[in-house]
Amino acid sequence: MPETVLVTGGSGYVAGWCVVELLQRGYRVRTTVRSRAKEQAVSDAVATQVDADGRLEFAVADLTADDGWDAAVKDVDYVLHVASPLGGAVADNSEAMIAPARDGALRVLRAATAAGVRRVVMTSAANTASPSSYTDEGVTDETLWTDPDDPTLIPYRRSKTLAERAAWDYMAGHDGPTELTTILPGAVFGPILATGTIGSVGIIQRMLTGGMSGVPRIGLEIVDVRDLADIHLRAMTSPEAAGERFLATGEFTWMLDMAQALREELGEDGRRVSTRRLPDFAVRLAARFRDPSLRDITPSLGRRNRHSTAKAHRILGWQPRPARETVVDCARSLLAHGAV
Repeated sequence: MPETVLVTGGSGYVAGWCVVELLQRGYRVRTTVRSRAKEQAVSDAVATQVDADGRLEFAVADLTADDGWDAAVKDVDYVLHVASPLGGAVADNSEAMIAPARDGALRVLRAATAAGVRRVVMTSAANTASPSSYTDEGVTDETLWTDPDDPTLIPYRRSKTLAERAAWDYMAGHDGPTELTTILPGAVFGPILATGTIGSVGIIQRMLTGGMSGVPRIGLEIVDVRDLADIHLRAMTSPEAAGERFLATGEFTWMLDMAQALREELGEDGRRVSTRRLPDFAVRLAARFRDPSLRDITPSLGRRNRHSTAKAHRILGWQPRPARETVVDCARSLLAHGAV
């Protein structure tokens, strides 16, 4: 019998690709959804890449409630805890984001350890291993922890940091067989499986539709969603990965370079992509007076700090693809799905 892996949040962008990758490698997969109504959409999205052949099943469970998690982990060998809040209506409220992120992670870990799951691989974020000032020069690694008490942190960074900290603290007090590994990705792009949940890909969607009148001076460490799924599986099975954090950040790329790549590679389909550089002061003014949604990106203007993925290369043999390939594949996928 193939091993069974639970993937949390199956309707999400990263989780969907984890489900696909697991099925392609022969595993049985159970994935959580918040309601049965989401099951068909997940099945349809996965089917665009792989024939599940009866190896995909669903469990109803929500990060904000205890119900369903014991059943979700029953007879499971591994857990990929990918589900996490991304912001939306509570993006400006730290406490509203922290509860589902931290408490949700603890719910998953309690259920997994009680069931004797071999290993939980939890998706965190590179900004849990970042200096407070994004403009600091240099390269940091997994030994650095973001200070969650820094008052300048945006709510998303604070929630992800506290959630990962809570997970490690919980496991430090657990003496059972279950192991924990965390993955810290950068900006996740690449092909989409469906248009329902596209996560960070919305940035490239806005570029393609002309929704960005100019390009802010922001640099992203781009990781392909397919490579991110791959490192989750490598971390799941590698004996050396137990108890470790792994940065999965990919290549540092300025948004202007992303825009230019889209214009060069897509021809007519990239005609609405702006390559006009927005001055920092213009972005800050817009965030203050016109578009409050821009407030979270202003600390990233001119950011030059980078993260090292040497540990993932050395221990897991992980090698992400070039950022330009990821960005262009992402755009072509959005166009193919009619999302532009």
